[in-house]
Parts: sequence; C-alpha cells; structure tokens
Amino acid sequence: MDIDLLLKVAGVGMIITVVCQIMTKAGKDDQSTMVSLAGTVIILILIAERVGELIGTLREVFGL
Repeated sequence: MDIDLLLKVAGVGMIITVVCQIMTKAGKDDQSTMVSLAGTVIILILIAERVGELIGTLREVFGL
C-alpha cells in the first residue's frame, strides 16, 4: 500500500475534524455537517481508483 495515500487520507481527516470542531463551537452546526460530508466525498474520491485496481486484480486472480 502506498504510504502517500494513507498520509493524504489522514491529513484530510485531521483538517476536516479541526474545521468541524471550530464550526460547531461557533454555533454553525449545519455548515459543520456540510464540511464533514465534503470531507467524506474527498476521501472517497481519493480511494476510488485504488478500489478499482483491487477489483481488477481480484478478477485476474480468480479468472472472472
């Protein structure tokens, strides 16, 4: 597994967590939820290519 991908996901997660905490403390719960959702989408986009590669490898291994 690439360490770069792991570090990117961890970095995005930490940034989103800090931003959500700041927004929640400021009383902007709705915007905090949207930031959290946006972070989830960003992480899913980052790992989508790797999941595709994994599925392709599994198909090759099992001959599907």
